[in-house]
Amino acid sequence: MIKKSDSLYTIDGIEIERGQRLRVNIDMGSIYDFTDVKMPVEVIRGKKDGPTLFVSSTIHGDEINGIEITRRLLDSKAIKNICGMLIVIPIVNIFGFNDRSRYLPDRRDLNRCFPGLKSGSLTSQLAYKFMQEIVLKSDFGIDLHTGAFHRCNYPQIRADISDKVTLNLAKAFGAPVLIGSNLRDGSLRAAVTQANIPMILFEAGEALRFDEASIQIGVDGILNVMHEIGMIKAKSKKVINKKIFIALSSSWVRAPHSGIHIAHRKLGELVKKGDVLGEISNPMGDHKTQVKAHETGIIIGKSMLPLANKGDALFHIACEKQNEKLMTQNQMHEHFENVDPVNI
Repeated sequence: MIKKSDSLYTIDGIEIERGQRLRVNIDMGSIYDFTDVKMPVEVIRGKKDGPTLFVSSTIHGDEINGIEITRRLLDSKAIKNICGMLIVIPIVNIFGFNDRSRYLPDRRDLNRCFPGLKSGSLTSQLAYKFMQEIVLKSDFGIDLHTGAFHRCNYPQIRADISDKVTLNLAKAFGAPVLIGSNLRDGSLRAAVTQANIPMILFEAGEALRFDEASIQIGVDGILNVMHEIGMIKAKSKKVINKKIFIALSSSWVRAPHSGIHIAHRKLGELVKKGDVLGEISNPMGDHKTQVKAHETGIIIGKSMLPLANKGDALFHIACEKQNEKLMTQNQMHEHFENVDPVNI
């Protein structure tokens, strides 16, 4: 039952009234030179009641692709007459963003510190305030990420697909790949799930780069979700139903040898077990070693760095096969009976 936007709503002590669009700069304290640090938040509250959706980006300070997604979302005509409330946070980790770093000044990963502590470390304090001021006042959430440094991700949704509501959000988003992903302790997704708030995570592109195709998928996906939960009307243009690759597990193919790695396969390609994905050799071009797929699936991530040490992660492959730790056979049949995954 949607209940968040039908009463008094405040962020950092500032009330947002019906029909109001307001920018709130949440006070995150100051750094050691006494410079104040603020987290910018855009809040759009419709005149009519409806669900509250938060869209967050840059929990890792160098994952900036989501910033452009949120910028275009906020500029979209589709959100001018919404029902309920849209809360957009382009930069959650403002500390890391200003330093072009994944982490905060205390070297902690924000996405391993949720739900945080009010009197904890700097990272823990940020996590706590974000949970209290944004997450726990919302009905749904979408979190935007990219690949880590020197890695690129194919557009994908990661979600708790054992939950029917979350699965519906994930399918509505419309990314080409949907991964049933285990929760990690300390992650925002784990904390939000613990609070019984459906949330999906969109992964696409690489750190410190904009990727146009991923950005467009991200904007369209958020609007699709807003339509799904009744915040906006359907688009007037005809929607083409696209098949979604449903993955129940994923794993990395690692370098079998150290050397110079030349990739032969691209993101989004379907591969079979045993297919050659790349080749590693020494700087002189000899002593070549093939990198082969260990499973049949789709390439959802890859290293962009041609220098590899033995054991380095090179290709991330998502597979349709069931991971028993993720969900039971009965759960899989229950939640996927109406899903048409890509055949490979």
